[in-house]
Amino acid sequence: MRIATTIFLTDETITPVRLARELEQRGFAGLYLPEHTHIPVERTSPYPAGGDLPPEYGRTLDPFVALAQAAAVTTTLGLGTGITLVAQHDPIALAKQIATLDHLSGGRFTLGVGFGWNREEAADHGVEWSTRRDLVRDRMHLMRALWAAEPTAYEGAFGSVRASYAHPKPASGPAPRTLVGGAAGPRLFSHIADYADGWLPIGGRGLAESVPALRATWERAGRDPGALRIVPYVVLPSQGKLARYAELGCEEVVLQLPPAGQGEVLRVLDAYGKYL
Repeated sequence: MRIATTIFLTDETITPVRLARELEQRGFAGLYLPEHTHIPVERTSPYPAGGDLPPEYGRTLDPFVALAQAAAVTTTLGLGTGITLVAQHDPIALAKQIATLDHLSGGRFTLGVGFGWNREEAADHGVEWSTRRDLVRDRMHLMRALWAAEPTAYEGAFGSVRASYAHPKPASGPAPRTLVGGAAGPRLFSHIADYADGWLPIGGRGLAESVPALRATWERAGRDPGALRIVPYVVLPSQGKLARYAELGCEEVVLQLPPAGQGEVLRVLDAYGKYL
């Protein structure tokens, strides 16, 4: 099983360049970065984990810029977002960013897709909260039209694009590997079966019960049963936990790193080395 990592990189943490080099040299499979453009001070949206919102949420580096730095100093390290808030982006510009990063990294990019939890952040981007999931689905199909081998038009409920010349194309295929984050349920599973390659479940709890339901949705959609990917995300590891993921068919797991300076992050990487 491949062991990747995720971290809130900020202006106060280890740098993307140093971290990427350390991960590749130590044999880790990848680096996934989260996204928040800003955190409004006046906020009614509760922090999903409970309690006060950690300060790193308001200091997060842009994931595409940070991953581009990581790509430039590595050759094999996987690069991913965990997650991209697709509803908060112009899809034509986002399609270009994604394809460029995948192209320049030699097909190493994984697009993690999420719907968000912060209503105030989304509202500042003009997102209608109740329809954000449908908006994400629409924008994913629009981006896939731009990534198509031949100029392809798309007309959706939330946006459209003319048949266009749009290069570069993703190096890893007709679209980069795409994983959707979120809590288990029929609506989420329909998204995964529609436009993604798998699921990015936070923490990986309850997978034994939810994976069969996802597989059923996947197969009803006519997807290849062997192609579904389950990647537990933000995991604090133990040997038993990783063994259970392997039994469930997970080929990759993403371990959580602290949003800290170089010394603390490297000490955690030393501790995680026993899982490689």
